[in-house]
Order: sequence, then structure tokens, then C-alpha cells
Amino acid sequence: MVRGANWVGDAVMTVPALRELRRVLPRAHITLATRAWAEGIFRGADFLDEILISDETASAARSVLREARGWHARRFDLAVLFPNAFASALVAALARVPARVGYATQGRGPLLTHTLQVPDWRGLRHEVFYYLNIVAELERMLHGSSSLESNQPHTGLAVSDERRQEAREFLRESGARLERTLVALCPGSTNSRAKRWPAERFAALADSLVERSGAEVVLIGAGEELDVSEEVARRMRKRPVVLTGRTDLGQTVAVLSVADLLVTNDTGPAHVAAAVGCAVVVIFGPTNPVTTRPLSTLALVVREPPRCAPCMLRDCPIDHRCMTAITADDVYARAVRILEARRGAEVAR
Repeated sequence: MVRGANWVGDAVMTVPALRELRRVLPRAHITLATRAWAEGIFRGADFLDEILISDETASAARSVLREARGWHARRFDLAVLFPNAFASALVAALARVPARVGYATQGRGPLLTHTLQVPDWRGLRHEVFYYLNIVAELERMLHGSSSLESNQPHTGLAVSDERRQEAREFLRESGARLERTLVALCPGSTNSRAKRWPAERFAALADSLVERSGAEVVLIGAGEELDVSEEVARRMRKRPVVLTGRTDLGQTVAVLSVADLLVTNDTGPAHVAAAVGCAVVVIFGPTNPVTTRPLSTLALVVREPPRCAPCMLRDCPIDHRCMTAITADDVYARAVRILEARRGAEVAR
């Protein structure tokens, strides 16, 4: 049993660790316990045998007990816990899983059979390596050594031809002209207003992509981000295709797999796009690209950090200078550059 991460971006960042876990335990039956939305990310993944959806409707205490009973009934031999939360270790302990591996965070060490210390380098390396380290330590426990550090993290996710075709049909039905370069914009951020590049800058960028590059622009995001997508659409000279709130995560994954480029704030779709082979431009302000940038050769970071960045705050207490310093022309130049790189890579293949 693997307890999955709780946010979209983090879930994608666990992919290399899940792949390595399959390598370390090639004959194991690997189940991922995760939230319902994550099924859209991991659907068809060749490194998993099963996805077990966690109950999010019950109270916290009832959810823990219900999940523990479910795990106990399945008689798992090993629980690998990616989240740092106390609750995930409590579920594994109540389920009497014989071996329970995870970081000794939030006072949960006594609930684990094999405790790992948070690495000194956390915050200095990409978050992918934080999850990979759990699997590396497990490999050392089992085999005395680990070759994981010498392996390049593999973040890719496959999307079936059927899902890609369904995405194209959905885009056409929504009014997108697929004969043009398809650019998705994600102007929202569900967990931080400080991460949001101003809507008027997104609108100016979109106008440049349409008028200077002949692109077809679609706006994506969760339902709670519809207000900012509509603001971007209102400020544009020609209304884009607004998909925000109209797709679940699985459909968003498929749409990004057929898009040429995503321009986004530092949010989950940035990692999804990189994983499915879409070029990405990510606008960073209050967060740290060293730890959370998309790991892809077709990903570019745009950042103009003031002295106060990265602050990691959800709301800027001053003038949001980390974001307002970035112009639409800055991002447009990066978008053109990465699109050219993507076309070059396709020609080389």
C-alpha cells in the first residue's frame, strides 16, 4: 500500500518514486490509496496494480477508522507513506500493516516500524527527491544498498490514444480550432492568491498569442477558479474557449496531452502538462522553483524575484511585486522560445 500525496502537483511529483518502487518490488501488488481526483492522473499507470479511493465525505475520525478497516481487510504487508501527516501513519497502524515506512514528522514516529529522518537537503533539492528518498531507504532496508541516486527521475505519464481522441473531440465541440497551435492558459490557483499573475497580464499574453502567433487559446482550471478565467476572457480582444470548471482532472490531463503549450502559475497543471509531454511556461512569484518547478526539458520558469521572495505566503501583504514585475512580453518571449524547442524536438524524433 502506498499512501498518495494530497495535492495535484505533489501527486505528479511522486511518479518517479512510484516507478522506482515498482523496480524495487517487481512482483508486488502495489495499491495507491489516494483522493478521487487523482484517478485522472494515474489511470492506466503501468507501475500500479490498483487505485483505492479514500473516503472524503466522512468526518476526520470516521474517515481514519473506515480507511483502517479497509486496509486491514486487504492484509497489506507494507505501507509506504508519502504524506507527512499524522493521520496517514495512524491509518496504517490501526490497520496493523506489519511494515510501515515514512518520515518521522508530526510526532508520528511511534506509529511507524521504520522511521526516516527528513533529509538535511530538503528545501535545497526538488521535491521529487524527497519522495524518491523514501523508496531509496526502503531499497537499502531490503537489499543493503540502493542504485536510485544514480537514476534520472522519470516523470512521464502515458495518456491512451482513446483519451487523447476524446479530448480532441471535446475541444472541437467547445469551439477550439485544432488546426492552430493550441495554447492552454491556467490563470488561477486554488490554494494561494499570491501565486496568481494578474489577470490583465494573462489577457495581454493571450492577445499576443492569438494575434502574433496565430494560436488558439483555451482557459483551464477548477470550478473555483472560474472567476479569474472569466476576468481574463473579458479583458481579451477576442473571447477564448473557456474550459475552466467544465473538466474533471482526468479530462484536463487528456486536454493537456494534446495541447502544444501551457502557460500557468505555479500550480498542479504545470506538473501534469510536463508529465504528458506538453511544453510549459510557469510563472513563479512567492514560491520556490528549485523545489517545485516542473521537471521537463520543455519547461521554462519566468521569475523576477524581489528580496522578499520566495516568501511562501498565500496572500501578499504589500504590493505583489514578485508578480507585477513580470510583463506579458516577458512571458510571450518564453512561450515562443519553448514552442520552437518543442517543434525542434518533434522534428528530431
